[in-house]
Amino acid sequence: MVQALDDSGAADPWRRRSRRTRRQMPLWQELPLLLIVAFCLAVLIRTFLLQAFFIPSGSMEDTLLVGDRVLVNKVVYEVRDPERGEVVVFQGTDQWVPQVEVQPPTGFADKLGRTIGDLVGVSRPGEKDFIKRVIALPGDRVSCCDDQGRVLVNGTPLDESAYVLRDSPLDLPPNPQECRSRRFEEIVVPPGQMFVLGDHRLVSQDARCQGTVPIDNVVGRAFAVVWPSSRWHALPVPETFSTVAPPPAATGGAAPVRPTPDGGVVLLLPIATTLSVLARSGRWRAVGQRRLLP
Repeated sequence: MVQALDDSGAADPWRRRSRRTRRQMPLWQELPLLLIVAFCLAVLIRTFLLQAFFIPSGSMEDTLLVGDRVLVNKVVYEVRDPERGEVVVFQGTDQWVPQVEVQPPTGFADKLGRTIGDLVGVSRPGEKDFIKRVIALPGDRVSCCDDQGRVLVNGTPLDESAYVLRDSPLDLPPNPQECRSRRFEEIVVPPGQMFVLGDHRLVSQDARCQGTVPIDNVVGRAFAVVWPSSRWHALPVPETFSTVAPPPAATGGAAPVRPTPDGGVVLLLPIATTLSVLARSGRWRAVGQRRLLP
């Protein structure tokens, strides 16, 4: 093999680099490849890590408004169970009445758009997808109300003023067919189940009349509103849940593994993966170098 030599007869590394640059894949060939890689990454992220969900109803107002999009951490509950106060997306049981009516696709373009949207995680929710706040966990005793109209969990009253801005009236009698009453009898949450409520208690159809939800039905934790941009904010656990007493039958044990509360550790994974793929592209490096030149 013949090497390029400088005036002193030594191999010139700059000439070798320029030859490699000239042998790079042209942009018109590389761009489709990068788009395919980006699409595959989006599918993997939506399947295993994160998914965006559209809010179709007012059952979580004013924490979540109709039309908001939330990011859901789908891996966090692989290493721990849900905790009180978290906002979760789950699939309702047969007792849960669908909160949205899913219209069938009207043509090929509509079918294709829905398929791609579902793959990358930007489609509308299905009939059995719900989003509520976890109020009580297995073994907890939950009821409403105390003399101030507050929900009780293991005898501890919850101060829900930070997120419940529209509560149900106290004088409305309980109705097992409708979740309009604030009052409900004490129940003990069964093993493997959770008791969830919407933040807009006057319109939310939730565990008060539709029953508890299996923890295995949870899709993930909603940890941030990402759209519209004017409403960007995190969805932390309200302070009142830190004062809840453990259930009477609780036993000691090791604390559950807990990632960063708002799913930040999961966000870093897709970002790092995407940057790694782009960094391997010769076109990315070349463009980056040109942008740094004066």
